[in-house]
Amino acid sequence: MSIDLSLLPDGGVGWLDASGKHADIVLSTRIRLARNVEGYAFTARARDGERLRVLSQVREALSSVQELREAVLYRLDELSPTDRALLHERHLVSKELAGLDAQHPLRSGAAVFLSDGLGVMVNEEDHLRLQALRSGFALEEAFAAIDRLDRDLGARVPFSFHAEFGFLTACPTNVGTGMRASVLIHLPGLVHTKEMGRVLAGLQQMGLTYRGLYGEGSEVVGNYFQISNQTTLGRSEEELLDQLLRVVGHVIEREEEARRVLLRDAGYIIEDKLWRAYGTLRYARSLTFDEAMNYLSGVRLAVGLKLVTGLSVYTLNKLLIFSQAAHLAYAEGRPLTESETNLARARYVRKALEEEAGTVG
Repeated sequence: MSIDLSLLPDGGVGWLDASGKHADIVLSTRIRLARNVEGYAFTARARDGERLRVLSQVREALSSVQELREAVLYRLDELSPTDRALLHERHLVSKELAGLDAQHPLRSGAAVFLSDGLGVMVNEEDHLRLQALRSGFALEEAFAAIDRLDRDLGARVPFSFHAEFGFLTACPTNVGTGMRASVLIHLPGLVHTKEMGRVLAGLQQMGLTYRGLYGEGSEVVGNYFQISNQTTLGRSEEELLDQLLRVVGHVIEREEEARRVLLRDAGYIIEDKLWRAYGTLRYARSLTFDEAMNYLSGVRLAVGLKLVTGLSVYTLNKLLIFSQAAHLAYAEGRPLTESETNLARARYVRKALEEEAGTVG
């Protein structure tokens, strides 16, 4: 079975459209809720039959939930590794659900329901992971959408809940609200002005955490950081969101100030470095993933500083996702070796930049 992405509005990547607040700095906002269905063992301990019953129960319930009535169902346990990786690269499923590493083999009954900016992962670490994904810095909008979905689905499926502890989850760190709110943010100014260490230490002191482009277990590459809440127990969703809203707002201000300092104190050095990044992307014949991420980071900064005009943030967002290995293999219609992937990546980036090159200056 091969995946048909045309079934999804915008191919599931409407969050790349750079329409949200501070979209030049914040790529996306995501809120996930961990939920389990009462009466079944947690996913890791559940038998195949139990996981399939959970999927069947959720499927039936979602058919009468307004937000996901028209949702597309992908059974990950029936997809190829490339197709599963493709959904992961689009931030539509977690690495664990996609079964992309030996530590988390693919489970029977692994599935995802996807609609416009909303998703329900089934049989991940927990029976359910509800997800809302939005462009830019949009915590309130993402929470409003996920809260509605949570209430509607919770009225039809009995969630595991404890009067004292809140929602019960497979991992103790998710008990309580079961909520992980995160923003994917680009912070080259703070990295170049050597302020990043201080900012990250401050985040951790406030109970927040940071990871790479793909959350837990992923490396920070290209100055992209995912900032999220670390605790879920003993605090309400509103408190957690309010803290993230304030702290990320402050980080955005610090980043904007760092960019002004860079321009003022090292204008021509930065300008030369960023134009070199653009030139490399425009003409390179082979690009590794890390190279592409780092050069794209430079070009994104150049656009933010208005050194490069005529290149849209939307194009840069698309390049970030569509130049990854599974997307390139999908476009070529076959698995690619590492060197073929690097050639295909350079080709894809060159073509995309060429299409906008007439207006870049």
